[in-house]
Amino acid sequence: MAHDRPETHKSGCPCCSPYIWDAYRLRHPGLSRRGFFGAGAALTAAGLAVLGRSGEASAAGLATALAFTAPALAAGETRRARLDAAGSVTVYRGGIIRTMNDTAPLAEAVAVSGGRILAAGSEADVAARVGRDARVVDLAGRTMLPGFVDCHGHISMTALLMGFQNLAPEPAGPVRSIEDIKSELRKFRERTGDGRGGWLLGAMYDDSLLAEKRAVTRSDLDEVSADQPILVYHASLHVAVVNSAALSLLGITAGTPDPKGGVIRRWPGTREPNGILEEGAISLAMPRLPQASREELLDLLDLVQERYAAWGITTAQDGATRRPDFDLLSLAAERDRLKIDVVAYPFFTHIEDLAKGDIEMRRDYNGFKVGGIKLMLDGSPQAKTAWLTKPYEVVPPGFDKDYSGYRIVDDETAAALVEDAFARGWQVYAHCNGDAAADQFIAAIAKATVKHGMADRRSTVIHAQTLREDQLDEMARLGVIPSYFVTHTFYWGDWHRDSVLGEERASRISPVRSTIDRGMRYTLHNDSPVVPSDCRMLLWSAVNRETRSGKVLGEAQRIDVMEALRGITIDAAWQHFEDDIKGSIEAGKLADLVILEQDPVKIETSQLRNLSVAETIKRGETIYRA
Repeated sequence: MAHDRPETHKSGCPCCSPYIWDAYRLRHPGLSRRGFFGAGAALTAAGLAVLGRSGEASAAGLATALAFTAPALAAGETRRARLDAAGSVTVYRGGIIRTMNDTAPLAEAVAVSGGRILAAGSEADVAARVGRDARVVDLAGRTMLPGFVDCHGHISMTALLMGFQNLAPEPAGPVRSIEDIKSELRKFRERTGDGRGGWLLGAMYDDSLLAEKRAVTRSDLDEVSADQPILVYHASLHVAVVNSAALSLLGITAGTPDPKGGVIRRWPGTREPNGILEEGAISLAMPRLPQASREELLDLLDLVQERYAAWGITTAQDGATRRPDFDLLSLAAERDRLKIDVVAYPFFTHIEDLAKGDIEMRRDYNGFKVGGIKLMLDGSPQAKTAWLTKPYEVVPPGFDKDYSGYRIVDDETAAALVEDAFARGWQVYAHCNGDAAADQFIAAIAKATVKHGMADRRSTVIHAQTLREDQLDEMARLGVIPSYFVTHTFYWGDWHRDSVLGEERASRISPVRSTIDRGMRYTLHNDSPVVPSDCRMLLWSAVNRETRSGKVLGEAQRIDVMEALRGITIDAAWQHFEDDIKGSIEAGKLADLVILEQDPVKIETSQLRNLSVAETIKRGETIYRA
């Protein structure tokens, strides 16, 4: 794999993988598969070349198809309109109310009416404001906080994968071994009544964490079924494994050449496929996989929202949104099926598509809004494709000793994309795991700022795993903030220390303490579906920084619980330009609230990931109760 060939990119992040969409794309007659993605991204060029075989749209037709149009909201009452019009008052009291408002961090009572917070403060003050007719809810010693904000993830892709059997390693899933994968696939067959469209489907296995410490092959899957086709996705979504029945159905044999931008892995010393399909080779399976209807996709999105609500999340993000994601979320808004809010950041290939449409940035379309755009500047550290300034601790086989990952776009392109976003007044995020990628983004921000001047743009470095001290200084000067994928310390911390970065660099991944020391804002995220969007794990990881083996990775970068809470409440709302309506418990803000059985500030920090969510409230309405 060449450093400078984006078409061979293998990232650990799902937002650069188009292949999953073919399995669950919206049925939309008249729109080509190429139309779903948009053309021109170097990162997805190989996938698009394969997908484009189904035919080309005319230039005019493609332009029309790609324009991002606002959801067609029907006239009449929606859930949000009904809640906003409600005149009844509810008062919460009798517990610990942490407002995340620096000027009044604690309250004795909170009054809610019309989907908003009517008052927060002492019981006497709140009682005087609401009168005697209010409904009173006794918190019974429990703790109330603002609803949690998932400030970077991929909710639409998470929904798609709900249709697959979960093969993730513990604690994100039930899998420890290849035997567990087989067992889970058998459960899928039983649960679905012989599979989906005759296929057994699974996702998110991670061979680096399997007891056998080897890749899954067709031989393993054949033990589940020799007759029924099976496909399972790797956690990176850039590799899939199929069984012998699937290879036969797909016509993949020893004589099948590797497709452009992909690899059909073979048994050693032969041309016989071993079932593993990499990158563009996954597209060979897509035409035969079952497709989901719009209603099935909406049902899957409902399931994801229920899971998010159970974690206390009231606002989610859809980062690197592609056209099918947008269509699904728009349809959910039109059908009044968004129980939580979703903020989308379309992939950078859609800049012109957004400009052609009639979407108003940051306007709430019944719980769905577009916040800006998302760039992709490198890969992932765990897959050793993040773009670093120094070589990897252990270089992958087949690479030079100075291998340090690689860029996705050149400096000129990165600068042009940022300048374009600044000129349009759009917020811009950039996926930057490696410090070289962060250098590229920061330089592009600095160049665009010289031309357009300083402004409150809230440009954000997403993941920000290896930011250096000098980079944080420059980001502070430019008003750029980091959003940290801090649970890396647990999920891949040992791998980062021993193989990816070495002890010194690994101890600084997600340098939140360094960020706080500079007085900068920051946020914390999980990047679902890479790992679940469980905010309790964010709190636990940011405070403890323990790896899977129980070792502390970078004690100097630990933060306290209140600092961690800021990263999933008020500062996370700020990142979305929503701190005026979300993120803290203050009069006038939306009544987005979460009630916990324990106070995260008072329990042992080792127990933060075991916090119990008792109730989640969105706009004054309970959307989850334990």
